[in-house]
Amino acid sequence: MNGTPAGRGRRIVLWRHGQTAWNLERRFQGSTDIELTATGREQARRAARLLAALGPDAIVASDLRRAAATAGELAALTGLGVAHDAALRETYAGAWQGLTHEEIIERYGEQYAAWKRGEPVRRGGGELETEVADRAAPVVLEHAGKLPDDGTLVVVSHGGTIRTTIGRLLGLEAHHWEGLGGLSNCCWSVLGEGARGWRLLEHNAGTLPEPVLGDDT
Repeated sequence: MNGTPAGRGRRIVLWRHGQTAWNLERRFQGSTDIELTATGREQARRAARLLAALGPDAIVASDLRRAAATAGELAALTGLGVAHDAALRETYAGAWQGLTHEEIIERYGEQYAAWKRGEPVRRGGGELETEVADRAAPVVLEHAGKLPDDGTLVVVSHGGTIRTTIGRLLGLEAHHWEGLGGLSNCCWSVLGEGARGWRLLEHNAGTLPEPVLGDDT
């Protein structure tokens, strides 16, 4: 699934939100609406200055506060509006949400291991990764389809949602999506249009390496 004709030279920048307290605690957020920390807000401001230099044409973001606030920093610099869409929220993970990584391993060890093996797992009774891609990827393609030739769309979302969306847009089978490493807070990946559809040009880009802290680890 690439959803676009070749030759228009468009780019999609998929930008993960800044740091939250639950990221630091290695607590699974999922669709829980957690705010940025002060560090997270500074990460967003710093990254926004870099992304503004790309001359984005449009911004679309998850409506959860951590993503919306991150997007707001780029909007303030560029003067662009932000389209918020609940379809870009992080994976709903039911009983896993609010648990630390250690608690998930202790209580749901077999489920966690199956997920890491690439099996279709409803973590905590929540969404399958393919269902996340089913809701998020069409929104990204819809907004990309409105870009001018050589235009750039910035999508502000969450680590798991970004990974599944990239996998879907690249046409990878779902059990290969784990091969895409996680994104650090306020880092981004870039897809560009090629003759045969979308290509991954950059992944987990930023400036200095940071550990990946979040639901996608």
